[in-house]
Amino acid sequence: MGLGDVSKRILLGRKLRSSQLGETLLPKRIALPVFASDALSSVAYAPDEIFIMLAIAGASAYVWSWPIGIAVGVVMLTVVASYRQNVHAYPSGGGDYEVATVNLGRNAGVTVASALLVDYVLTVAVSISSAAQYAAGAIPVLIGHEPLVASVAVVLLTAMNLRGVRESGTVFAVPTYLFMLAILGMCGYGLIRLLVGDLPDAESAHLEIEPAPGWEGPLTQVALVFLLARAFSSGCAALTGIEAISNGVPAFRKPKSANAATTLLLLGLIAISMMMSVIVLAKQMSIRYVDPHELERLSGADAGYEQHPVISQIAAGVFDHFSPGFYFVITVTGVILVLAANTAFNGFPVLGSILAQDGLAPRALAQRGDRLAYSNGIIFLAVMAIALILAFDAEVTKLIQLYIVGVFVSFNLSQLGMIRHWTRHLKTETDPAERRRMMRSRAINTFGLGMTAVVLVIVLITKFLAGAWIAILAMGAFFLLMKGISRHYAHVELELAADEGDKALPTRVHAIVLVSKLHKPTLRALAYAKASRPNVLEAVYVGTDPASTDRLLEEWEERNFDVPLKVLHSPYRELIKPIVDYTAEIRKANPRGVVAVYIPEYVVGRWWEQLLHNQTALRLKGRLLFTPGVMVTSVPYQLRSSQVARERAEWDRTRLRAGDVRRGQIRSDVSDKGRRVPK
Repeated sequence: MGLGDVSKRILLGRKLRSSQLGETLLPKRIALPVFASDALSSVAYAPDEIFIMLAIAGASAYVWSWPIGIAVGVVMLTVVASYRQNVHAYPSGGGDYEVATVNLGRNAGVTVASALLVDYVLTVAVSISSAAQYAAGAIPVLIGHEPLVASVAVVLLTAMNLRGVRESGTVFAVPTYLFMLAILGMCGYGLIRLLVGDLPDAESAHLEIEPAPGWEGPLTQVALVFLLARAFSSGCAALTGIEAISNGVPAFRKPKSANAATTLLLLGLIAISMMMSVIVLAKQMSIRYVDPHELERLSGADAGYEQHPVISQIAAGVFDHFSPGFYFVITVTGVILVLAANTAFNGFPVLGSILAQDGLAPRALAQRGDRLAYSNGIIFLAVMAIALILAFDAEVTKLIQLYIVGVFVSFNLSQLGMIRHWTRHLKTETDPAERRRMMRSRAINTFGLGMTAVVLVIVLITKFLAGAWIAILAMGAFFLLMKGISRHYAHVELELAADEGDKALPTRVHAIVLVSKLHKPTLRALAYAKASRPNVLEAVYVGTDPASTDRLLEEWEERNFDVPLKVLHSPYRELIKPIVDYTAEIRKANPRGVVAVYIPEYVVGRWWEQLLHNQTALRLKGRLLFTPGVMVTSVPYQLRSSQVARERAEWDRTRLRAGDVRRGQIRSDVSDKGRRVPK
C-alpha cells in the first residue's frame, strides 16, 4: 500500500463493498439529527434576523416579534404537511426535482435542481459562518479570522462526511440532541422564571435603538407592512433544510417513506417550539439587537461594545447564577451550527448523483467512493461553500440576504407538481377511500402552494436588491450549465451510436515501435508488435544527439534485427512533436489505414520512484489521442520494485481484519499467518 493509500485509509477508514450499502441506512433516531440539524440550528440565527429587521424602526417594533414567529411557524407546519405527501408519493430520493420533472416537465425539474444546489451551498456557508462568529465571541483571539475558521470547519466537516453517511450521522447525533436539550431546557427554565417574576433583563436591555435613517417618527401603514414583510422573510430562514428529508429518503431504513414522514413531523414540532420560545424570551428580557454594522444606532453603549447573539444574551440572563449552564448552551450552539451544514452534505451529493444519472451533471457525481458516499459531490460542495465564505468574509448578515430564495422556488414548483400528480391519479382511481385520501393530499398541497407563493413574492420584493439577485443569478448559471451538459451528453451518445460502417476493417496497418534505447522494454514491444502482424512494422527513434544516434544505429545493425529503424532528427531536442508529425504524415498518405504506435514503458512500484523518471510516454499518449486514425498501445515492463508493491497489495487484500468473520466476508477457518480464505 502506497503513501497515498495509507493516508486515504487513515482519513476515510476501510473500504466498503457495494453489498454493504444496507449497513449505511439510518434509523429515525440517527436520521433526525442528520437531516434536521439545518432547520433546528436556524434557531441560532433566524430570531436574530427578525429582531434586526424590526430594529430598523426602533425597539418599539419588537412588539411584532412573536406574531411574526407564529406566521413563520404556520408556514413551516404547512410545508412539513406538504412534504409528508411528497415522501409517500416519491420515495426514490429525487425530492422536489423528481416531483417537478415528472409532473411539470424537464425545464421545471432543472429549475428546481438549480435552486436546490444554490440553497445547499448557502446552507453550508451561512451555518459555518454563524458558527465562526459564535467561536470568535467566545475566543477573542479568533476575532478578525472568521473566514479562516469557517474554511477550516468546512474542511473538517468534509472529511467526516467522506467516511460515510452512517458514521457521520452517529458522530453528529449526540451534539444535535444536546442542542435540543440546551435550548429547550434554557427556554423552559426561563419561562418558569418569567412566571414567578424572577426573569432578569438581558445585558442589552438598558440600551436604546435609534431608528434607521428614513424610519424616524410614526410609521405609515405601508411602511409598517413593508417592515413586517422584511422581518417575516428573514425569519423564514428557519424553513431551510426541510426539503433535505424528501431528497434523502433512500438513506432511511425501511419502511423508508413512513420513517421520513415521521422525521419531518418531529422536525417541524421541535423547530417551532424552540424558535417561538427564543423569540418570546428575547422580547420579555428586553433584548436590543441591531445589524452588526450599525452598532452606532445603540445609544448608551460603551466604546468598543461587543454585541452578542440573541441566544447568548438569553443564556447569560437565564443562567445568571449558574455559569456552567451558560457555557453549555453557547458551546452546543456553536457546535450545532457547524454540524447543521451536514444536512447539505447529505442532500447535495444525493441530488448531484440523480442529476448525473439523468445526464444533467458530470457522471463523476454519480460514483460512490470507498465508503459508499458520493465523494465527488461532497468535495464539490465543500469547494463552492469555501469560495462563498471567503467572498463574503463569513458575515451572516450579508449571506442571509442570498438565503431562502432558492428553497422557496423549489417549494412552489414542488407543490404545483404534487397538485398535478394527485389530479392525474384521481382520473383513474376508483376506490372511494383512496380517492378521499388523494383529495385530502391535494388540498394540503394546494394550501401549501398558496402559502409558499406568498412567501416567495415577499422574499423577492424585500430581498432582491439586498443580495437575492446574486442567488437568482447563480440559479440561472446552474440552469444553463446543466442544460449545456445535457446537450453535450446527447450529442456524444448520438455520435457514438454504432452503425454498419463501423464494421469495415482498415485497409492497412502501419505499426511503429518507439525506441529510446536498446533494452528489454524495447525488445518486448517489438515482439508484441510482430505478434499483431501489421502490414508494415518499423522502429522509430528521435535523434537529439548525433553521438547517441550513431551508437544506437551501430548496435541495431550488430543485432541484425529484421525490423528497420527510422531516425527522426530533432535539431531543437523535441521528443513528442516529431513523432506526432510523423504519424500524421503516414495517416495522410493512407487515409483509410491505421497507424499503430507501440510505446514501451517500465513500471515502478514506489511513489518516489515515479519522480525519478520522466513522463514522456504519458505526455506522448496525451498528444496522440487527438490524432485521427492513430491507435496507441502501451507495452509495460515491470521492474522488481513493482513486484514488491504487488505482493504488498496482495497481502493487504488477504489479511484478516477485525470484524471480517462477523460480517460474513470470510470463513472462520483462517491460517495462523492471519490470512483469510475468501468464500
